[in-house]
Amino acid sequence: MTRDPLEGLDPQQRLAAETLLGPVVLLAGAGTGKTRAITHRIAHGVASGVYSPGRVMVLSFTNRAAGEVRSRLKALGAEGVASRTFHSAALSQLSHFWPDVAGGSLPSILTQKARLIADAARTVKLRLDTATLRDLASEIEWRKVSGLTLDEYATAGRVLPPSITLDAALDVHRAYEQLKDERRQLDFEDVLLACAGMIESEPRVADHVRAQYRFFVVDEYQDVSPAQQRLLDLWLGERNDVCVVGDASQTIYSFAGARPEYLLGFERRYPGAAVIRLESNYRSTVSIVETANRLMRDRGGALELRSIAAESGAKPTFDAFPTDTAEARAVASRIVEQLKAGTRASDIAVLYRMNVQSAPLVAALADVGVSTVQRGGVRFFDEPDVKRAILMLRGATIVDSDEPLFKTVSDVLRTLGWTQEPPPSGGAVRERWESLNAIMGMAEAQPPGATIRTFVDELSDAAASHDEPTREAVTLATLHTAKGLEWHTVHLVGVSEGLIPISYATTPEALEEERRLLYVGITRARQRLHLSWSLSSQRGERAPSRFLAELGQL
Repeated sequence: MTRDPLEGLDPQQRLAAETLLGPVVLLAGAGTGKTRAITHRIAHGVASGVYSPGRVMVLSFTNRAAGEVRSRLKALGAEGVASRTFHSAALSQLSHFWPDVAGGSLPSILTQKARLIADAARTVKLRLDTATLRDLASEIEWRKVSGLTLDEYATAGRVLPPSITLDAALDVHRAYEQLKDERRQLDFEDVLLACAGMIESEPRVADHVRAQYRFFVVDEYQDVSPAQQRLLDLWLGERNDVCVVGDASQTIYSFAGARPEYLLGFERRYPGAAVIRLESNYRSTVSIVETANRLMRDRGGALELRSIAAESGAKPTFDAFPTDTAEARAVASRIVEQLKAGTRASDIAVLYRMNVQSAPLVAALADVGVSTVQRGGVRFFDEPDVKRAILMLRGATIVDSDEPLFKTVSDVLRTLGWTQEPPPSGGAVRERWESLNAIMGMAEAQPPGATIRTFVDELSDAAASHDEPTREAVTLATLHTAKGLEWHTVHLVGVSEGLIPISYATTPEALEEERRLLYVGITRARQRLHLSWSLSSQRGERAPSRFLAELGQL
């Protein structure tokens, strides 16, 4: 018997779930159960007959988030709902209509811009280093998702790398677009722009798309760009059955074209829209929530979170250290203590502003035998050992066997070096074991009677949706890649001027984004939060972050 989708929701979540038609904006703070609210809303709409599953589109910003929505909807009995990223939805439509509208096959999709930008630079007699190529790639992406022509971009006041002038950068932009067209390629931004252009210029395409999808839900709406908003408007047409979910305090992607004003201005765009605030925080202790609220107090659009925890919990700690190395060693020592006290490694994260900060942390944790996994690095299913294991498991499906799934998988993994007990040493050997053990853990979680064939199919589905297993290791992540995740214990390092806020954040708008980035880091913690900073680096002395004063620490 399917459970009532409204069961177990708090009053505001229930209000959101029962508001099925017309424009709806859910202002959902960190840890307030927004995914629960939107999935139960859709499931209730399907169960009550208001929604036909095939006419609902949920739009997320990552494959992981889209996969999580699909998984929850399946558990709620609402299968058949489309849950995709903006890019995957646009690409699907573009692939479908391109042969009929443009003729021929869809151009290939460019997955990495750097090489093509380097080729473009050479055509205008420029040789650029890797850092400049990376910065130019970001500028090209920002220009295109912001909907700017080259002339408009030239007057936008963007800060460019010192190694290139504005005129030279514009030459590279032009050469990049020309080369891309000559090679019949589209980049990810083109997918959004071309899909929008096709709907705008071809009424039959617009009619077909709008007939297919009637109800839209947009998660993380504070991160929507002008190009994505334009596409959403085209998908909607004259209709207004759209539910957007977001938190202005978690806008941290302005550098990639995100515009929080779409969230903050939703009521002006849709007069009479239902506005529902989710402010009951189910994630963090009272002390952590109070710290987060203190940082965002009196900021425009900020929500006032209320922790539902029965106890205040341990107060966040604030510690200064003489150097980055000393800070890293202290964090490693504290993590060892937490592991000994029973906290699982996978429930601990160390967060920082820039990837370069990870090096001393990796070294310090390796010295004390603690395994780590870095988010934003090589994806789990792209690791050579994991690829090899899946290939061998697929080979095992050829032979019919009555052996339990556990034995079949363990036999295969043992040939790759897996053992039931972890190796005593850390480093690469331990990391390899952790990856293979994660596959073993997925096999152990299969329902009774599962076969090797169904398990391999599940691995393939997980790889396609970037649904990575939990590895028993401490997570290292930048604040940007930590968004949407949570841990029992969070160590937030480098809370100093030049890092948080970053040195190039010089305008009031940029400094507010840095504040929001720190807020995101703080609200990742469920039970324990440790903030730290060092007073010197190789470049000289460092001052504690200005945000610490607002948290009562200076």
